[in-house]
Amino acid sequence: MSLEHDLDPWATNPGDAIDAALEAIETALHELLASDPAYWRTGQKKDLLERLEKLQAQQAALKLRVLASAGDIAEETGAKDASAWMRAELLLDKGVARSQIKLATGVAKYELVAAGLAEGVVSLDKARVITRALDKVHADPVASAENLALAEKLLVDYATQLTANELRIVGRKILTEVDPARFEDAEAKALLAEEERAQQRTALRIWDNHDGTVGFDGVLPTSIGMRFKRLVEAYAQPRKQQLVTKGAALPPWERLMGQGFTRLLETLDPAALPRHGGDATTINVVISLDELRRDLGTATLGYDETNGTTISAAEARKLACNATIIPWVLGGDGEVLDAGRGSRFFQPIQRKALRLQQKCCQAEGCDMPPEWCDAHHLDPWAAGGKTDLKDGALLCPHHHRLAHAPAYIHERLPDGTIRFTRRP
Repeated sequence: MSLEHDLDPWATNPGDAIDAALEAIETALHELLASDPAYWRTGQKKDLLERLEKLQAQQAALKLRVLASAGDIAEETGAKDASAWMRAELLLDKGVARSQIKLATGVAKYELVAAGLAEGVVSLDKARVITRALDKVHADPVASAENLALAEKLLVDYATQLTANELRIVGRKILTEVDPARFEDAEAKALLAEEERAQQRTALRIWDNHDGTVGFDGVLPTSIGMRFKRLVEAYAQPRKQQLVTKGAALPPWERLMGQGFTRLLETLDPAALPRHGGDATTINVVISLDELRRDLGTATLGYDETNGTTISAAEARKLACNATIIPWVLGGDGEVLDAGRGSRFFQPIQRKALRLQQKCCQAEGCDMPPEWCDAHHLDPWAAGGKTDLKDGALLCPHHHRLAHAPAYIHERLPDGTIRFTRRP
C-alpha cells in the first residue's frame, strides 16, 4: 500500500490510508498477542525476535519523522511545544519527550542515519549514539563537510556490526578513522584534556546513615575507576559464592559488590598505609572491660562517644583479629588496662603456616580456599588470648562474622574443624 497516492498534496484530504495502515498493524499485533509463544517452534521464536528488532527500528523511524514535523500540533493545541503536548496527552515525562524531539531533529539532519532507521538496520539506540557523535564532528572547527559525510557513512556501516555501546566507543574517535594524519594528534590532546578534567572532578562523599550503615558516592578517573571495579569484583567472588551456596541463587550483584568492597578494605595491609596525624593510620576502639566480656556489649570507634561511632562488642572483637585496630580496654574508672600488643596480628609467616596446616576455612563443611580466609583467634585476643598457631584458625568472611556474632556459639571438634550452632 502506498500512502503517497492517497494524500492530497494540499493536506486537506489525507483519506483513509493512514488509518487503514495503522488498523492493519494493530490487527496483526492483536493476532500475535493472542498466540502463546510456549507452543511456538524455536525457529519461529528466533524469526519473530529478529523481525521485531527490525520493525522496532522502522517504527522509530516513522515516529521520529512525525515528531520532526510536529510543530503544528503545538500551534493547534496551544501547547508550548510538541514535547509539552506529549507530556499532557501521552503522559510522557518532560525529559523523555524533549529527548525524543531532539533525536527527531538530529536524525532529520543526517540522511544516511534516517535511511538506516527506515530500513531497520539502525536501531533507535544506535541512531542516538550516531547523531551525538556526528554533532560533535560538526562542531569541531577543524573537521570539514567531507569529514562529516564520511564519518556518517562509517558509523552507519558500523551500526550493522556493533552494539550501541561499542558504537559509542568508535564514535568518540571516528575522526581518526576518517583522516588519521590530521586527527590523531588532536585526539591525543583531547584525551589528555579529558583526563585532566577527570582529575579535577574526582570526589568522594561519605556520610553516616545512623542505621548501622555508612553511605558514600563519588567520581573517579576512568583508569582508577576501572581498576577499583576489578579489585572489588575479585573480592566479590561470584563463582566461589555459587559453589558455597551449592547451586542456590546468588545474592543480588549489588550486595556481592558491596561485600567485596568491604572485604577489600578489611584486607588492606596496615604496614602499607600512610601515616595520619603524625602517627600510623589506625582506628581506635574504646570499650570497657565489662562490655568486652558481654555478648551484647557495645564499643566506640574513635576516642570517645562524642566524636566516635558506636558498634557492637562482637564487631569490635572481629576487627581486632586482623584490621588496623588498637583496642583500648578501659576499667570502671576509665583507666587504660591494655593499650594493645604488637603481637595481636598474625604475622605473615604465621598466616603461611596456617594455610599449609589447614588448607581451607575450618568451619564444618566449608571449603573456602585459605587465601580468602581470615586468621581468627579461637581464644579472643581482646580477652587475653595469644597470637600463636595452636590458637589460630582460618575462617572465611561469612564464618568469621558468625564467630563474633552473639547469636551463634562455636566449638572446635576433635578433627580441628569448627562447628557453629545458633543459640537456643
